[in-house]
Amino acid sequence: MICASCGATAKEGAAFCGACGKPIIGYNVGQAPAGSIPGGAVVAGGAVAGGDTGRYAGFWLRFVAAIIDGLILGVPFGFVVVMIVMSALPGLMQMQNQQSPNPVAIVMLILPRIFFIIVLAAVASWLYFALCESSQWQATLGKKALGLYVTDLGGSRVTFGRASGRFWGGRGLSMVPYLGGLYYLVDCIMAGVTEKKQALHDMIAGCLVQRNA
Repeated sequence: MICASCGATAKEGAAFCGACGKPIIGYNVGQAPAGSIPGGAVVAGGAVAGGDTGRYAGFWLRFVAAIIDGLILGVPFGFVVVMIVMSALPGLMQMQNQQSPNPVAIVMLILPRIFFIIVLAAVASWLYFALCESSQWQATLGKKALGLYVTDLGGSRVTFGRASGRFWGGRGLSMVPYLGGLYYLVDCIMAGVTEKKQALHDMIAGCLVQRNA
């Protein structure tokens, strides 16, 4: 079977050319069963693409996807934070009415709530990104809205463990005090300048962020 786009010899029965990644003329990609091609990523028109397609998601596409994901996570989480803070108000008001409020009691009232908020934010973000990117979608809601998906270096769907490593190698390390912000800045810049648009956490986890045709 010859690819009409680049002239390369394609494997018999293949839906896409292994050289240029374009659909083989005459192959009904709409009938290709999910998972019949390595990676099983759904692209425009319902076709199934596999492997390293060479279509990588750059910085700005990933930036917009991150904003969408931030809103999806931030709105419900903000509501939870408000509820947690409000739960401390009765105790604070009671201490305020005392002639000599105990500073230790105030700290013990507030500190566990702050710790719980930090842990909740980390766990919720981790589960959201890892579960979505290791699912059949291979993408968070933000990435899916922009036609992006996460694969391993071979173009296959990532496992939950690899998706977790990708999260903690990026957003997880960004939570480290003092150095986290600088690390995340370098991490984001790499997504715009590396050959395959890989951020540092993509390299750590052995992942690619590809985009639909």
